[in-house]
Amino acid sequence: MSFYQEWLWYNKQGGTTMKEIQETHQKKGVVSSDEYYTPLHIIEALGHFDLDPATPPNPRWQTADVMYTKNDDGLSKEWFGRVFLNPPYSRPLVNQFMEKMAAHGNGIALVVPKLGTKMFREVVYPACSAIYILNERIKFYDENWEQQKSPICQSMLVAFGEENKEAIRKSGLKGIMLVPETV
Repeated sequence: MSFYQEWLWYNKQGGTTMKEIQETHQKKGVVSSDEYYTPLHIIEALGHFDLDPATPPNPRWQTADVMYTKNDDGLSKEWFGRVFLNPPYSRPLVNQFMEKMAAHGNGIALVVPKLGTKMFREVVYPACSAIYILNERIKFYDENWEQQKSPICQSMLVAFGEENKEAIRKSGLKGIMLVPETV
């Protein structure tokens, strides 16, 4: 569970602050991180990708032909081909990566379903072909290659381009597809 997700969960339980969680993490030796690896079965279900601009360091498997880590600064690079994006979930990075994905217009992003946010209203909805809310709660891997516990919320795939919408539809991953309409 990410630092932010843990804060949301604790906050619902009784108002724990981010500072209190950070102190608890420090006492336990836990480092909050944006470095979470997508399970291989998700990648394989979605097909071949040309680029992953937000790969954590030391990947255990290929998510795309070309993979940029934070050391490569995927935001500053030119994106090409079909992109797989599991962005860092901290702000402002998640917004910056999703803005670039929307502008690129060809790929699939794996994100937390925060459908009511300004970013979704202004960036994602106008550019995406479909949103697919997964039934499965994805157990990501951390930087030590340990599978994490089930997160507190589901994940969703956002398709940019009709081919990517079809790739999700044919993936075998269970979920609900939403197709945004412009009015």
